[in-house]
Amino acid sequence: MMNIIHAKQLVTLAGPPRARRGKEMRDLRIIDDGAISIEGGKVAWAGKTDDLPDRQAESFDASGKVLLPGFVDSHTHAVFVRPRADEFEWRIEGTPYMEILARGGGILNSVRTVRECTTLSVRFADRFLEHGTTTIEAKSGYGLNREHELRMLEAMQLEHTLEVIPTYLGAHALPAEFNDNRDVFINQVLDDLEAVRARNLAEFCDVFVEPGAFTVDEGRRIFTKAKSLGMHIKMHADEFKSSDGASLAAEVGAVSADHLGAVTDEGITRLANSEVVATLLPSTLFMLGETRYAPARKMIERGAAVALATDFNPGTSPTVNMQFVMTLACSQMRMTPAEAICASTINGAAAVRRADRLGSIEPGKQADFAVYDVGDYREIPYYAAVNFCIATFKRGVLIYAKDRGMRPEFQ
Repeated sequence: MMNIIHAKQLVTLAGPPRARRGKEMRDLRIIDDGAISIEGGKVAWAGKTDDLPDRQAESFDASGKVLLPGFVDSHTHAVFVRPRADEFEWRIEGTPYMEILARGGGILNSVRTVRECTTLSVRFADRFLEHGTTTIEAKSGYGLNREHELRMLEAMQLEHTLEVIPTYLGAHALPAEFNDNRDVFINQVLDDLEAVRARNLAEFCDVFVEPGAFTVDEGRRIFTKAKSLGMHIKMHADEFKSSDGASLAAEVGAVSADHLGAVTDEGITRLANSEVVATLLPSTLFMLGETRYAPARKMIERGAAVALATDFNPGTSPTVNMQFVMTLACSQMRMTPAEAICASTINGAAAVRRADRLGSIEPGKQADFAVYDVGDYREIPYYAAVNFCIATFKRGVLIYAKDRGMRPEFQ
């Protein structure tokens, strides 16, 4: 048994184990001078410190601080080999994307380095934890052939501190060797799905449905096969140009449709009338210097379930900081701080089918949470790109403390 005591604000997000919508996203269920009791890796009790049922247990004093559920970062590409800082500089200098591709850049740059590497891993797992993120979804997609896609997914199984939920993204880009054999590549992805499922390496299947990537019909074909194998669907949709990806996500019963920077009004309506979680990735558009962001305000007001994620990847969103993502959500997409927190916790959990055990602080839920050195939850997105996390607990165990760093056994 362990207690966390005297949190100035215990932000519980207690409520139904599903994505929140509309006005629900502002209801954080905050307890002043809050406390929680942890037993067996789960929250046993939550309430005011004065009402603690067992005061004799070991305690962590959170006086003057904010306690949040651990962030659930529901869209990352966290298995890669090298950063692409050269491309970052080229974009600043005005180099067009097609020229970057001609130089060997873009997604295919990461594909080449993954294929050349003998040891793969989830990058910066400790950094996620240091910023208050306790669970991530991670995609393959930098292998683009069976051998290397499977190796990426196997690398995710080796990370035991940060919780990693694997997604197969075999249709991330068309490899150069298939430029004249597009249908052959799609058939390869369909075959590889069987190998992924046979080894139980991925829960989700994703496809990059976008002009210049894969078509709606190609996505539908891959998703149909994935569903026949018992996999769930996540989807890159309408990132830069609309291809009716949001409607496809609703049609195939996707768990989430991600990006949505160019979603149409009809697409928003389809999402709002479905169970699909709209996962928005503002840091990607920020890093690309875009001025148009996903219409979060309209989505929320129409009743869509909105989540936030980093899209952490070596090319277009090299950040693990969900606190910064919330800042962008508030300043660029007009989400309130409460909505941003909801979108980063319980709705992120719903976007990976984990809202029954993650994303809120209430009895029976996994004891994943973080402590922030602020007195009001709104200060977390208010102070841009500042990491206020001073302690992170995973399954009730203190695995990171700012004054001590990561516990050695979790490094």
